[in-house]
Amino acid sequence: MAKKFVPQQFLNRELGQLEFNRRVLAQAENPTVPLLERLKYLCIVSSNLDEFFEIRVAGLREQIKLGGIAAGADGMTAKQTLKLVREQAHQLITRQYQVLNTDILPALDKQGVRFLRRTMWNDAQRAWIREFFLNEVMPVLTPIGLDPSHPFPRVLNKSLNFAVELQGKDAFGRNSAKAIVQAPRVLPRTIPLPPEISGCVHGFVFLSSILHAHVGELFSGMEVLNCHQFRVTRNSNLFVDDEEVKNLRISLQGELPHRHFGDAVRLEVTDNCTQQVADYLLQQFELEQNDLYRVDGPVNLVRLMDIPGRVARDDLKFPAFSPGVPGVLQKKGADMFKVIRKGDVLLHHPFQSFKPIIDFIQQASTDPSVVAIKQTVYRTGVDSELMDALIAATQLGKEVTVVVELLARFDEEANINWARKLEEVGAHVVYGVVGHKTHAKMLMVVRREDGKLRRYVHLGTGNYHPRTARLYTDFGLFTCNEEVCADANEVFSQLTSLGKARKLNHLWQSPFSLHNEVIRAIQNETKLAQAGKRAHIIAKMNALLEPETISALYEASKAGVKVELIVRGVCALRPGVPGLSENICVRSIVGRFLEHTRIFYFRNNLKHDVYLASADWMDRNFFRRIEVCFPVLDKKLKKRVIDEGLKAYLQDNCQAWEMNGDGLYQCKNSRRTARKCAQLELVEQLANPESKVVP
Repeated sequence: MAKKFVPQQFLNRELGQLEFNRRVLAQAENPTVPLLERLKYLCIVSSNLDEFFEIRVAGLREQIKLGGIAAGADGMTAKQTLKLVREQAHQLITRQYQVLNTDILPALDKQGVRFLRRTMWNDAQRAWIREFFLNEVMPVLTPIGLDPSHPFPRVLNKSLNFAVELQGKDAFGRNSAKAIVQAPRVLPRTIPLPPEISGCVHGFVFLSSILHAHVGELFSGMEVLNCHQFRVTRNSNLFVDDEEVKNLRISLQGELPHRHFGDAVRLEVTDNCTQQVADYLLQQFELEQNDLYRVDGPVNLVRLMDIPGRVARDDLKFPAFSPGVPGVLQKKGADMFKVIRKGDVLLHHPFQSFKPIIDFIQQASTDPSVVAIKQTVYRTGVDSELMDALIAATQLGKEVTVVVELLARFDEEANINWARKLEEVGAHVVYGVVGHKTHAKMLMVVRREDGKLRRYVHLGTGNYHPRTARLYTDFGLFTCNEEVCADANEVFSQLTSLGKARKLNHLWQSPFSLHNEVIRAIQNETKLAQAGKRAHIIAKMNALLEPETISALYEASKAGVKVELIVRGVCALRPGVPGLSENICVRSIVGRFLEHTRIFYFRNNLKHDVYLASADWMDRNFFRRIEVCFPVLDKKLKKRVIDEGLKAYLQDNCQAWEMNGDGLYQCKNSRRTARKCAQLELVEQLANPESKVVP
């Protein structure tokens, strides 16, 4: 029987996600953040909102479409949630474009980074742009006149399009009043102009401006009355029937193309689009007026994300730094296996380098003593030295097993390609357990030493992805502890074979033991508090949503347990409510790096238990995914995790936001006390000494 929860004790997930994006937008508003980085934050908000509409809003619409009236733990139905989401999303997007137009673009202009509006072009610019249009743009455009033989085209998800209103007859005597022009994705959305033409060092023009100015060239002899850019966002959830699927990779390959043409969930148009055109587009996409988002600028700000990389102005960006390497690994060509045998090794990314992980697997791939390598792959990127090393190891005759998660959202195609390449060279490729995403981050090497087999393991909180390892905060642990390695081997066996789940020595694993162990650890602190002993829980994660866990934290608070939560994104728990959660505080850190570590600390009567995990405290992570949560057993490394991963963030008064019981956040940027910025301190502490640091 499903447990009943008090709705007033829980906050709404979707509204919490929008609140997180307000905190990201605040970084774009912050004048102390370097200017080009502020532009990036603005783009990140758009990217986040795209996925929010593609997945969360699409899910709400599906529930409503299917007649579902069941409410979540917060008591709100899908229809009620969607109404509030629309209202708040409109407010957020309006504010986003205000920041772009009144703050960031004028500030960039003063720095010689200029976006040239077509109303301001001089003759030289106009001539250069026309030449560019005729040579680079017009040849790849396919304008579509709308008439009985040319119905409204299939519009790709998130693609740039133009609705054109026309007057007159074409060469065949047709009197069509409407046309659609789709901008191919091969075309850049911002085009750099030569400095001598733009009049500044870094001058750009939007592709939309170029098309607006020259759309008449596409309709010879007809008059263009209006031209409006638009963009539609579609449902991007993939559906694979667990009971019917026989080959997951083939089924997924067949499903992926449909993502581009799912049901529409949002329509974006420019603010000067006529209501007549907007109504026509809404009708074509079967959307309502409140699904229409009018924006004062380009309809896809995500495509501005590459501007900082194209502008050589280091003074307008976060200073670069070189990630550090633990002392035991600093010797060039260090034998990873020898180092790990001497003791566990902890890496804290991005402050410390991801390279030791690449070195580890590359050494394993060529080491004659290594007989087997096993790894999980959730996100690893299109280009990956790790995957190349696994392919090389297979070709050298080693037993290579790779558990590839084909349903890693928006990385499905890359993972399918890696699975195919690995299979082609003879690696054992499995896709985990249908119905349960494999989200655990595990890498195991089996090596023959002195006539016996010894296992080495790397366990992490983040993906095996070198690029995101420079942007996300994560911990990774190397160990050859026999019991921990035996646990990892058991999880790999579950993923590749069949059989009952066995009890593990140290690892907590979803979907079998992680939830129970987390609840048990929380309840243990509760019992200690009830016995008059000091009890303390600190947990850091991306999201906190699972109702039973939240209820257990409420009970702990009522018993007197001090609960400190560092939750980057959405949190359904209400902190600081008298009689319920007055001993719980929730903070969110939003800074240069995306906070991604999952750390669980339980004082446990001075045992100071510390766990790292791939899992957030969410229903999906506890019950519908393969996850691992692993202890830090070495006392020195345990202290490092507490100091670097928890205490530094609890003391942060620069990039921290504190949450109240209504789910609203207040920035803790202090001007009265000594400034403490966790991410800055970790760069100074762990990066190479010669590195520059975040100002």
